[in-house]
Amino acid sequence: MVGARVAIDCMGGDHGPHVTVPAALDFLRENPQSDIILVGLPDVIEAELKAHKAEPSPRLRVHPASQVVTMDEAPAVALRAKRDSSMRVAINLVKSGEAHAAVSAGNTGALMAISRFVLKTLPGIDRPAICTVLPTIKGHTYMLDLGANVDCAPEHLLQFGIMASVLVSSVEGKERPTVGLLNIGEEDIKGNEVVKQAGELFRASGLNFHGNVEGTDIYKGTTDVVVADGFVGNVALKTTEGLAQMMSTLLRREFKRNLFTRMAALCAMPVLNSFKRKVDHRQYNGASLLGLRGIVIKSHGSADRLAFLRAIERGAEEVRGGMLRHLTERLAELQPRHLHPAVAEEGAA
Repeated sequence: MVGARVAIDCMGGDHGPHVTVPAALDFLRENPQSDIILVGLPDVIEAELKAHKAEPSPRLRVHPASQVVTMDEAPAVALRAKRDSSMRVAINLVKSGEAHAAVSAGNTGALMAISRFVLKTLPGIDRPAICTVLPTIKGHTYMLDLGANVDCAPEHLLQFGIMASVLVSSVEGKERPTVGLLNIGEEDIKGNEVVKQAGELFRASGLNFHGNVEGTDIYKGTTDVVVADGFVGNVALKTTEGLAQMMSTLLRREFKRNLFTRMAALCAMPVLNSFKRKVDHRQYNGASLLGLRGIVIKSHGSADRLAFLRAIERGAEEVRGGMLRHLTERLAELQPRHLHPAVAEEGAA
């Protein structure tokens, strides 16, 4: 198995080194061919390593950074005023080739801004997109964009579909993943003009385009990839999170209602535990910032040790699968007309 060297923004997230460092140690134990670079305030990181009876080694290096990007910091401030932040230094390591991927639980807006500024976008890609894995009845699906691009042109949606398709092929070995375009109906005539035009581009793209999919199709697992603009994608994701929290709260409330329901809960515990494992959001933590000239993974800010471990593993999977190389090759194969039809037509004129 190919090893991966992952740079960790240790200071990011709600819990900082108390989560990021032990998760990195767990990753090293489970991945003997991979290495970790811990980026952040050296004294703080080394104290956390000592608390876990660990110390720097050839596979576990501490890289200093003197600044920290806070969770509520404006992206412009993080980009301009904190050039030695743990977030930026970790991304710089990807740019220089010292690391194959960077993982951060920090401020999403700052991470996107810094990543785009430092790494730049791949040829043929106008905007990076946030892509994550969601559980389904059949297993899981990849959905993007989840908030990076609120207003999108049809060409942007096509680019998102291409990127996610290559991601699934690289990580899961599926030669032609199915791609669905999130819409208010399955018919081609449904949706706004942007989605209708995007559908036409998808049908001519050579992707394994399933067609329009509705919100219910996301969790049915109808397609391997679901494409939406960042506004719709983020609303869908947050609605899902709220529904999951409501169901969990109501189930606990009902099982605690009286002695009979408490006894029923004991009988149902094996089923409930199995269900919990399958839909545990921590198992799906780690969103890819697709379209950059480097691999960057965004972990949920409130991630615990297990969730952050999954984010690190996601970055390593993309490295091992050669996702960036495959995406670059795929984009080079496509004619400019597929990615930027309007621009191509203007040039022809």
